[in-house]
Amino acid sequence: MSSESMALLGDEAIAMGAIHSGISAAYAYPGTPATEIQEAIQKYVAAYPDPKINSAWSINEKVAMEEAVGASLIGKRSLVNMKHVGVNVAADPFMNAAITGCGGGIVIAAADDPSMHSSQNEQDSRYYADFAKIPCFEPSNQQQAYDMTREAFDIAEKYEVPILLRLTTRLAHTRARVSFAKPRGQNELKLPDNFKKWTLLPSNARPQYKKLLQKQKDLIAYSDASAFNELKITKGSKLGIITSGLGYNYLMENIQDGSIECSILRIGVYPLPEKKIKELASSCQEILVIEEGYPYIERYLPSYLMRFGINVSVKGKLDGTLPEQGELTPGIVRAALGMGSLENCESDTSGLVRPRPPALCKGCPHHDTYLALNEALKGKEKERIVFSDIGCYTLGAYPPYETIHSCLCMGASISMAKAAAENGLKYAVAVIGDSTFDHSGITPLLEGIKRENPFTVVIVDNSTTAMTGGQDTICGETALEKLVVGMGIDQKHLRRIIPLPKQHEQNVKVFEEELEYAGPSVIIALRKCIQIK
Repeated sequence: MSSESMALLGDEAIAMGAIHSGISAAYAYPGTPATEIQEAIQKYVAAYPDPKINSAWSINEKVAMEEAVGASLIGKRSLVNMKHVGVNVAADPFMNAAITGCGGGIVIAAADDPSMHSSQNEQDSRYYADFAKIPCFEPSNQQQAYDMTREAFDIAEKYEVPILLRLTTRLAHTRARVSFAKPRGQNELKLPDNFKKWTLLPSNARPQYKKLLQKQKDLIAYSDASAFNELKITKGSKLGIITSGLGYNYLMENIQDGSIECSILRIGVYPLPEKKIKELASSCQEILVIEEGYPYIERYLPSYLMRFGINVSVKGKLDGTLPEQGELTPGIVRAALGMGSLENCESDTSGLVRPRPPALCKGCPHHDTYLALNEALKGKEKERIVFSDIGCYTLGAYPPYETIHSCLCMGASISMAKAAAENGLKYAVAVIGDSTFDHSGITPLLEGIKRENPFTVVIVDNSTTAMTGGQDTICGETALEKLVVGMGIDQKHLRRIIPLPKQHEQNVKVFEEELEYAGPSVIIALRKCIQIK
């Protein structure tokens, strides 16, 4: 295996790095651009079932993180993977796992999405690592994604802290050849000698947090010594560049011909390497920071320079040298370097393909659900809002439907509809998918039923997590009905419809009846996604 190599996506490189690190489990909830990490592990497990690696999808990111801590407590290594907004869902156990620390290594792979290709925001996961006071690894290419994953597990166990591994969309979804190192075996099961560290009562949490603070100097020293933080000083150069992730690639595309003299500090490991920053700053008169995502390094840099007593100017996203929104490109970096435009640096393909906004598949069950719901709401435009969630069905906001009026985050459709109803909106409707309902919709529906709020929840059950590739759902079809009944719904107002053209009139009638009901009602629109059927 040590001599083998494969052409891998960045996501797949992380998966293979984790497998070769001896993980016993991988926990995840699907979300672009992170989905392929778990899928790659599942494909490997199907081909090589020995040794066993648990890799079923978790019900949400919070549960995935908690499952990883459970595995860590008994000495096993586990990978947790999710998209950047999933880290928000996992934040509670994520923050506290930094205080309990690790038994077996925990690595959290978070895939950020600059330019919001398939997300609600551009948040930068490096801030979560900083917030939790744990190391962060940020690869620039697929080989580093593999190598960093392997080292991250070792560092997690050496310093007894979880590690965040941050990548972005372009790295996650591009492919390059990756060379493998020799795989290691799985950890043996080992119960902790001291359970107090795992029990975060205040009396236990305070000394644990003190230990975490005491580790920071060691973590900075590790960062300074790491080969992933690479410093190259060019004598006599006035320009110093600090870069990370894909920003390094775009920089090298522009300066590999030697047209610009500069010193370069490439950041791959956080916390920031203090000694290397000081050495770079001492050798130049101006620093340009090139980083994908938020101006994280750039915001920290002035405090470092002040502490070192070094006065150099800093440029980057905060002063407009680089755009603060969206992804970097080689052309954007070239402009920031003050270089002239390069012919054919970035091809303009805008006129080659007619713009095609995303749309529901032909024959999608959501199509017939929205037609029926729209007809039932006709004439009620001034008294109705249809709250939605994250999934294929959110495309109902576009023509020809224009059914959907909001989309905030996973599970928010039910919470927002409940609140709107109890504050006076006559027709408050929530539309949520079966997987999203499992993820974050159960708790607000339970509350709405208990409070007897007059709102209507439409669970569009297509029996899969369709938007991210057809992953299994935890609870659907008849099990979903039993779950809702167990929450205490009046069974007369738990309705099922079949979203088909021949059922249209009957479906409209069901919607009309439940919209007028002065209490909580649930309508399950059940038909399998045509892609999985």
